[in-house]
Amino acid sequence: MHHSRLFGLFVDTPSDQASAAVAFWSAALGARAETVPGEEEFTTLAGAVPGLTVDVQAVDDAPRYHVDIETDDVDAEVARLTALGAVEVRPGPGFHTLRAPGGHLLCVVPVQSDPAFFVANCRAWP
Repeated sequence: MHHSRLFGLFVDTPSDQASAAVAFWSAALGARAETVPGEEEFTTLAGAVPGLTVDVQAVDDAPRYHVDIETDDVDAEVARLTALGAVEVRPGPGFHTLRAPGGHLLCVVPVQSDPAFFVANCRAWP
């Protein structure tokens, strides 16, 4: 058995437009913009949605949204989601990028939230 939950919503924005996107989304959602130390391509919109990480991510690609699903067993969650119809785009170091039916991207990542919060808010899968 493994566990997972929706961890975050990411506003993927071309790098040259990221600062404007951060200014817009932080004002639109009434959130504080906080750069993630060591991961400067991410700006967290703190307080935007309680219990959900919302970040603007600077990317070298087209603008889009993607979600992250956090799990205590990345391989098992990837297997579960691919059985549901997702297609693996690429594995990364410690995470996997998938494309869901309909074309939307999602990442499967190890637990990122506080462990007690994760346990209290995750779903169990056989």
